[in-house]
Amino acid sequence: MRRAKDLVALLVAALLLACVVASYLTRDAASGRIAAKKTAADSQTSPIDQRLIRSARQMASVADTNDEQALAGEALRLSDHELDQAFASALREAAATSTPAASGPLKQLADRIAELKKRITADQERITKLTKEAAANAASANHLELAKAQAALDEDELEDAQQDLARQGGDQHATLERALQEHEEAQHAAPQAPKVAMAGLTATMSDQIRSWLSLGDRMHQLEAAGEQADNNASKLAREHDALEKLISHKPVADNGVAAASNEASDADDTEEDPADMLARLRRLSDQRKTLAELDKRVQDSQQLADVYKRWNAVVATRRRSVAHLLLGSLAAVFAILLAVILIDRTIRHAFSRLTDHKRLHQMRVIASISVQFVGALLILLIIFGPPNQISTIIGLATAGITVALKDFIVAFFGWFTLMGRNGLRVGDWVEINGVGGEVIEIGLLRTVLLEMGNWATTGHPTGRRVAFVNSFAIEGHYFNFSTAGQWLWDELQVTLPAAGNPYQMAQQIRQTVERVTEADATAAEQDWERVTRQYGTRPFSAKPAVDLRPGLVGLNVIVRYITRAPQRSEVKSRLFEAIVDLLHKPAGSTAS
Repeated sequence: MRRAKDLVALLVAALLLACVVASYLTRDAASGRIAAKKTAADSQTSPIDQRLIRSARQMASVADTNDEQALAGEALRLSDHELDQAFASALREAAATSTPAASGPLKQLADRIAELKKRITADQERITKLTKEAAANAASANHLELAKAQAALDEDELEDAQQDLARQGGDQHATLERALQEHEEAQHAAPQAPKVAMAGLTATMSDQIRSWLSLGDRMHQLEAAGEQADNNASKLAREHDALEKLISHKPVADNGVAAASNEASDADDTEEDPADMLARLRRLSDQRKTLAELDKRVQDSQQLADVYKRWNAVVATRRRSVAHLLLGSLAAVFAILLAVILIDRTIRHAFSRLTDHKRLHQMRVIASISVQFVGALLILLIIFGPPNQISTIIGLATAGITVALKDFIVAFFGWFTLMGRNGLRVGDWVEINGVGGEVIEIGLLRTVLLEMGNWATTGHPTGRRVAFVNSFAIEGHYFNFSTAGQWLWDELQVTLPAAGNPYQMAQQIRQTVERVTEADATAAEQDWERVTRQYGTRPFSAKPAVDLRPGLVGLNVIVRYITRAPQRSEVKSRLFEAIVDLLHKPAGSTAS
């Protein structure tokens, strides 16, 4: 049987361990998917891929040592430099390839912007002219103010038109400039959260477990960030190679015919329009700058991946250090458990030499509980550490005292309840937790009864003193018969003979019972009338009730009547005597 219980306990422990391991292994699956969706959505809405800088900021927010903060600063610098190069290339490309729309709303907005620019240029020329005239002619000052107001109105209209064009996607250059401005504002306004040194957060076993799990999550994040930087470097390298091949195979002339030799190329250049040649050379220069920027971005991404690898190595070293501390704490816990087991066995062996077995058992239990309590306290100190605040210590002490002295506290307040108006007095006939008797003592913590038998033998003292903790007055219930005259309903059963009229005999029995219990019924009705008048309930009737029920050998008469609890046996004896006399009378005679 004991082996079966051990097997069940081992099975439950194994299942619990499997659940904990499975939960730990799958803890970041959902968060990884959510993060992937979020970065993918961000890359679609932003004109420039900013995942590297976001990852660097996220990792910098969790760096909590000097080494990690230094690596976080380097990661932020490299990712920011890479993003600046990306913005520069995108802005230059947008400025070079921006062509007005041929038709539609974008064409109308572009024409409106061009017209507003011309109007603003004319306004500036007019303001310059009126400024010169205002020095010699006072009337020109009013015209100057009107011209300035008109220029301000045209500039506001131009800004609104440019915003409309950018919002509808017709001005890629403006969109990129706005994204760059937002990036710079976020870079300068990023709050530097105070870092918490982890050295003081691994003093207890619970802190060591949390730190070990947190560092494990950080290692996974660093691995993901490093893989992201490697993928970005590979993508930029492919873009660089493709652009370099495009430049090397591009014809030098714009007419689409490749030059066969340097001489032919020089001849074409001499015939080429100077404006077209200047535009071609500028495009070629922009492409060369883009190649150089791609080289820098590739180097930044590679260096960023190396930073994350070194950061991961630093975190792995810290995690091994925390694991070492955690193993030491576990060893201390196991050492305490082993010491408790050995001391408990020593106590059992030492107390086995005593001859008084009752005293042996009590002392052994007290000693074992004391040792186990001290061991549990030491283990709790290792796991959670000592409380650092006086209020915490007072709260824990108060909670412990309340739990330990709960019964005494409830019993003490129960004494006040018993001393109240509806409580108990010495000499009352009561029933507490199914035990009836007379109250002989009411103390601060307990109430003592002189037991007067159970329901079947109420009124016969048993000679036993029964003590109850006063908590029953608050947590349980009790019956005080003295407050109601100690009245209770009792019943008796009589089997009628087969001969004779049963209904007449039942009527005669009822009359006999009424005659014997008339005084008690009248007194009970008077007592109950006072109670019902006080609480506004309906009055009760204390008259006896007689029922006829079929039995195995005839009809059974069930009589219920009122009596005082201490006189229950006496009244029942008198009733049985009167009923027996009635049953032995000749048929047809009436009760006197």
